[in-house]
Amino acid sequence: MELDEITPLLWQATGETAVMVGWATLFTVLLGLPLGVALVALDKGGLRPMPTLKGALGVVVNVGRSLPFLVLMIALIPFTRVMVGSSIGTEAMVVPLTVGAVPFFARLVETALREVGRDVVQAAQAMGTGKLAVIRKVLLPEAFPGLVAGLTVTVVALIGYSAMAGVIGGGGLGDLAKRYGYERFETGVMVAVVIVLIIVVQLIQSLGDFVARRLSHK
Repeated sequence: MELDEITPLLWQATGETAVMVGWATLFTVLLGLPLGVALVALDKGGLRPMPTLKGALGVVVNVGRSLPFLVLMIALIPFTRVMVGSSIGTEAMVVPLTVGAVPFFARLVETALREVGRDVVQAAQAMGTGKLAVIRKVLLPEAFPGLVAGLTVTVVALIGYSAMAGVIGGGGLGDLAKRYGYERFETGVMVAVVIVLIIVVQLIQSLGDFVARRLSHK
Protein backbone atom coordinates (compact mmCIF):
# COMPACT_ATOMS: atom_id res chain seq x y z
CA MET A 1 0.00 0.00 0.00
CA GLU A 2 1.05 3.56 -0.72
CA LEU A 3 1.63 6.09 2.04
CA ASP A 4 -1.46 8.12 1.10
CA GLU A 5 -3.54 4.94 1.55
CA ILE A 6 -1.95 3.98 4.87
CA THR A 7 -2.19 7.41 6.50
CA PRO A 8 -6.03 7.60 6.82
CA LEU A 9 -6.09 4.07 8.23
CA LEU A 10 -3.41 4.98 10.76
CA TRP A 11 -5.25 8.12 11.88
CA GLN A 12 -8.51 6.23 12.37
CA ALA A 13 -6.83 3.35 14.22
CA THR A 14 -4.80 5.71 16.40
CA GLY A 15 -7.98 7.59 17.31
CA GLU A 16 -9.72 4.34 18.27
CA THR A 17 -6.73 3.34 20.41
CA ALA A 18 -6.75 6.77 22.08
CA VAL A 19 -10.45 6.42 22.92
CA MET A 20 -9.99 2.94 24.37
CA VAL A 21 -6.93 3.84 26.41
CA GLY A 22 -8.35 7.21 27.51
CA TRP A 23 -11.59 5.83 28.93
CA ALA A 24 -9.87 2.79 30.40
CA THR A 25 -7.32 5.04 32.11
CA LEU A 26 -10.09 7.16 33.63
CA PHE A 27 -11.97 4.15 35.00
CA THR A 28 -8.74 2.53 36.15
CA VAL A 29 -7.85 5.58 38.24
CA LEU A 30 -11.37 5.87 39.66
CA LEU A 31 -11.35 2.21 40.75
CA GLY A 32 -7.67 1.42 41.24
CA LEU A 33 -6.73 4.45 43.34
CA PRO A 34 -9.19 3.75 46.19
CA LEU A 35 -8.36 0.04 45.97
CA GLY A 36 -4.65 0.79 46.38
CA VAL A 37 -5.40 3.13 49.30
CA ALA A 38 -7.49 0.41 50.92
CA LEU A 39 -4.66 -2.11 50.63
CA VAL A 40 -2.47 0.24 52.67
CA ALA A 41 -5.05 1.59 55.11
CA LEU A 42 -6.45 -1.85 56.01
CA ASP A 43 -3.07 -3.49 56.55
CA LYS A 44 -1.52 -4.09 59.95
CA GLY A 45 -0.23 -0.77 61.22
CA GLY A 46 -2.43 1.09 58.75
CA LEU A 47 -4.93 3.83 59.42
CA ARG A 48 -7.72 1.32 59.94
CA PRO A 49 -6.25 -2.17 60.37
CA MET A 50 -8.54 -4.92 59.05
CA PRO A 51 -6.14 -7.73 58.05
CA THR A 52 -8.89 -10.14 57.00
CA LEU A 53 -10.49 -7.70 54.58
CA LYS A 54 -7.07 -6.59 53.37
CA GLY A 55 -6.15 -10.22 52.72
CA ALA A 56 -9.34 -10.77 50.73
CA LEU A 57 -8.69 -7.66 48.62
CA GLY A 58 -5.12 -8.81 48.10
CA VAL A 59 -6.31 -12.16 46.77
CA VAL A 60 -8.69 -10.45 44.33
CA VAL A 61 -5.90 -8.17 43.11
CA ASN A 62 -3.46 -11.07 42.73
CA VAL A 63 -6.00 -13.13 40.77
CA GLY A 64 -6.65 -10.20 38.45
CA ARG A 65 -2.93 -9.67 37.86
CA SER A 66 -2.23 -13.36 37.24
CA LEU A 67 -4.52 -13.72 34.21
CA PRO A 68 -3.00 -13.03 30.78
CA PHE A 69 -4.92 -10.20 29.14
CA LEU A 70 -5.98 -12.26 26.13
CA VAL A 71 -7.51 -14.90 28.42
CA LEU A 72 -9.17 -12.15 30.48
CA MET A 73 -10.73 -10.57 27.38
CA ILE A 74 -12.27 -13.87 26.30
CA ALA A 75 -13.46 -14.72 29.82
CA LEU A 76 -15.14 -11.32 30.15
CA ILE A 77 -17.09 -11.52 26.87
CA PRO A 78 -20.45 -12.27 28.61
CA PHE A 79 -19.87 -9.51 31.18
CA THR A 80 -18.85 -7.07 28.44
CA ARG A 81 -22.06 -7.82 26.52
CA VAL A 82 -24.08 -7.06 29.65
CA MET A 83 -22.25 -3.80 30.30
CA VAL A 84 -22.21 -2.26 26.80
CA GLY A 85 -24.46 -4.51 24.71
CA SER A 86 -21.62 -5.89 22.56
CA SER A 87 -18.38 -7.80 22.94
CA ILE A 88 -16.56 -6.22 19.98
CA GLY A 89 -15.66 -2.69 19.03
CA THR A 90 -13.88 0.19 20.70
CA GLU A 91 -16.46 0.80 23.45
CA ALA A 92 -16.65 -2.87 24.37
CA MET A 93 -12.88 -3.15 24.81
CA VAL A 94 -12.91 -0.50 27.53
CA VAL A 95 -14.41 -3.10 29.90
CA PRO A 96 -11.66 -5.75 29.77
CA LEU A 97 -8.99 -3.05 29.54
CA THR A 98 -10.25 -1.54 32.78
CA VAL A 99 -10.66 -4.87 34.55
CA GLY A 100 -7.15 -5.88 33.52
CA ALA A 101 -5.53 -2.58 34.53
CA VAL A 102 -7.23 -1.92 37.89
CA PRO A 103 -5.34 -4.62 39.87
CA PHE A 104 -2.08 -3.59 38.20
CA PHE A 105 -2.55 0.08 39.05
CA ALA A 106 -3.78 -0.70 42.57
CA ARG A 107 -0.49 -2.45 43.38
CA LEU A 108 1.48 0.51 42.03
CA VAL A 109 -0.61 2.84 44.20
CA GLU A 110 0.04 0.62 47.19
CA THR A 111 3.78 0.71 46.54
CA ALA A 112 3.80 4.51 46.16
CA LEU A 113 1.86 5.03 49.39
CA ARG A 114 4.12 2.71 51.37
CA GLU A 115 7.07 4.90 50.44
CA VAL A 116 5.58 7.78 52.43
CA GLY A 117 7.38 8.03 55.77
CA ARG A 118 5.38 6.86 58.77
CA ASP A 119 6.62 9.83 60.75
CA VAL A 120 4.75 12.16 58.41
CA VAL A 121 1.52 10.24 58.93
CA GLN A 122 2.04 10.01 62.68
CA ALA A 123 2.71 13.74 62.90
CA ALA A 124 -0.58 14.45 61.13
CA GLN A 125 -2.45 12.08 63.45
CA ALA A 126 -0.82 13.68 66.51
CA MET A 127 -2.30 16.99 65.37
CA GLY A 128 -5.77 15.43 65.45
CA THR A 129 -6.17 14.95 61.71
CA GLY A 130 -8.87 12.42 60.85
CA LYS A 131 -8.18 9.25 58.90
CA LEU A 132 -9.76 10.44 55.65
CA ALA A 133 -8.02 13.78 55.97
CA VAL A 134 -4.68 12.00 56.46
CA ILE A 135 -5.26 10.15 53.21
CA ARG A 136 -6.34 13.26 51.28
CA LYS A 137 -3.92 15.80 52.75
CA VAL A 138 -0.86 13.71 53.63
CA LEU A 139 -0.61 10.28 52.02
CA LEU A 140 -1.78 11.12 48.50
CA PRO A 141 0.08 14.46 48.15
CA GLU A 142 3.31 12.97 49.53
CA ALA A 143 3.03 9.97 47.20
CA PHE A 144 2.03 12.01 44.15
CA PRO A 145 5.32 11.63 42.20
CA GLY A 146 5.14 7.86 42.67
CA LEU A 147 1.47 7.85 41.70
CA VAL A 148 2.25 9.74 38.48
CA ALA A 149 5.03 7.28 37.68
CA GLY A 150 2.67 4.38 38.37
CA LEU A 151 -0.03 5.90 36.18
CA THR A 152 2.49 6.34 33.37
CA VAL A 153 3.45 2.66 33.55
CA THR A 154 -0.25 1.74 33.59
CA VAL A 155 -1.07 3.83 30.50
CA VAL A 156 1.83 2.24 28.61
CA ALA A 157 0.54 -1.20 29.64
CA LEU A 158 -2.96 -0.24 28.48
CA ILE A 159 -1.59 0.68 25.05
CA GLY A 160 -0.11 -2.80 24.85
CA TYR A 161 -3.38 -4.35 26.02
CA SER A 162 -5.34 -2.33 23.45
CA ALA A 163 -3.14 -3.70 20.68
CA MET A 164 -4.03 -7.23 21.80
CA ALA A 165 -7.71 -6.26 21.78
CA GLY A 166 -7.53 -6.16 17.99
CA VAL A 167 -7.37 -9.96 18.00
CA ILE A 168 -11.07 -10.15 18.92
CA GLY A 169 -12.30 -7.18 16.93
CA GLY A 170 -11.47 -4.42 19.37
CA GLY A 171 -10.44 -1.91 16.74
CA GLY A 172 -7.44 0.37 17.04
CA LEU A 173 -3.87 -0.15 15.97
CA GLY A 174 -3.85 -3.83 16.92
CA ASP A 175 -6.83 -4.51 14.69
CA LEU A 176 -5.19 -2.61 11.82
CA ALA A 177 -1.99 -4.64 12.21
CA LYS A 178 -3.97 -7.88 12.28
CA ARG A 179 -6.20 -7.14 9.26
CA TYR A 180 -3.56 -5.66 6.98
CA GLY A 181 -0.18 -6.66 8.34
CA TYR A 182 -1.01 -10.27 9.23
CA GLU A 183 -3.98 -11.33 7.10
CA ARG A 184 -3.04 -9.42 3.93
CA PHE A 185 0.74 -9.51 4.35
CA GLU A 186 0.98 -5.72 4.01
CA THR A 187 4.42 -5.24 5.54
CA GLY A 188 4.26 -1.46 5.14
CA VAL A 189 1.14 -1.26 7.32
CA MET A 190 2.72 -3.41 10.02
CA VAL A 191 5.86 -1.28 10.06
CA ALA A 192 3.78 1.90 10.24
CA VAL A 193 1.74 0.54 13.18
CA VAL A 194 4.91 -0.41 15.05
CA ILE A 195 6.42 3.03 14.48
CA VAL A 196 3.25 4.80 15.70
CA LEU A 197 3.11 2.61 18.83
CA ILE A 198 6.76 3.30 19.62
CA ILE A 199 6.30 7.05 19.20
CA VAL A 200 3.15 7.14 21.34
CA VAL A 201 4.72 5.09 24.13
CA GLN A 202 7.87 7.20 24.11
CA LEU A 203 5.86 10.42 24.31
CA ILE A 204 3.73 9.17 27.20
CA GLN A 205 6.71 7.78 29.10
CA SER A 206 8.71 10.98 28.62
CA LEU A 207 5.79 13.15 29.74
CA GLY A 208 5.15 10.98 32.79
CA ASP A 209 8.82 10.99 33.77
CA PHE A 210 8.99 14.76 33.37
CA VAL A 211 5.93 15.38 35.55
CA ALA A 212 7.13 12.93 38.21
CA ARG A 213 10.55 14.61 38.34
CA ARG A 214 9.04 18.07 38.65
CA LEU A 215 6.76 16.96 41.46
CA SER A 216 9.54 15.20 43.35
CA HIS A 217 11.61 18.40 43.39
CA LYS A 218 8.90 20.45 45.07
